[in-house]
Amino acid sequence: MEPATRSGSSGRARDERARDEKARLRRELLEARRRRADGASGSTGSASGPPGSEPLDPDAARTERVLALPELAAIVRAARVPIPGGPAASVALYVGLRGEPATVDLERALRGAGVRILVPVVLPGRDLEFREHRGELERGRFGTWAPPPGAPVVDLAAAGVIVVPALAVDAAGGRLGRGGGSYDRALARAGSGAVVVALLDDTELVPMVPTEPHDRPVDVVVTQHRTVRFGRDRRPRPEPAE
Repeated sequence: MEPATRSGSSGRARDERARDEKARLRRELLEARRRRADGASGSTGSASGPPGSEPLDPDAARTERVLALPELAAIVRAARVPIPGGPAASVALYVGLRGEPATVDLERALRGAGVRILVPVVLPGRDLEFREHRGELERGRFGTWAPPPGAPVVDLAAAGVIVVPALAVDAAGGRLGRGGGSYDRALARAGSGAVVVALLDDTELVPMVPTEPHDRPVDVVVTQHRTVRFGRDRRPRPEPAE
């Protein structure tokens, strides 16, 4: 029994260290986001493109990259030519808080193409429920925006692509969120073929994020300059930087 006890104690110690390191990283990353948001106030872009080019609008660049993902392009095609009686072409999409990569233009482009948009609602206990976004949003818990209570509730398994918020993602696709565990719980209910996409600033792709057993990785990261895919071996498959 003693070796098992020591093993259990060491596992708890590792989890505690991971939680402490996550908390430290969150503080640093949130402060960096606040600085970027303050610096971008009143401007149309805050990231530089090639020498001599116009300043890059990070949100517009990310939107263009996400729309170019083949999985999303397939959903748009399916929405434009729906199968009678078949499932609706669906994408789950968060509504960004201040400082987070914005999704407004992405949402408008997808809804304009006929794609059903599922937006998370934070429930008591911090789990997520996904409701269909039909154009109306209201304030939810923790300052979030969500469809009103009368909007249809849809199983997350219906979404072929799930766009999630993140503070950072590491070289193995490990995602650092805000600490509530909401998306880790929700992603356990995603469809087996769903592609999970995180939107980040270039600086938030980091070498390593401390992880715990419940943490759910992402499949794709999109920044203003890069699209990075993670294979089944969790190794990155980056596209060429622009």
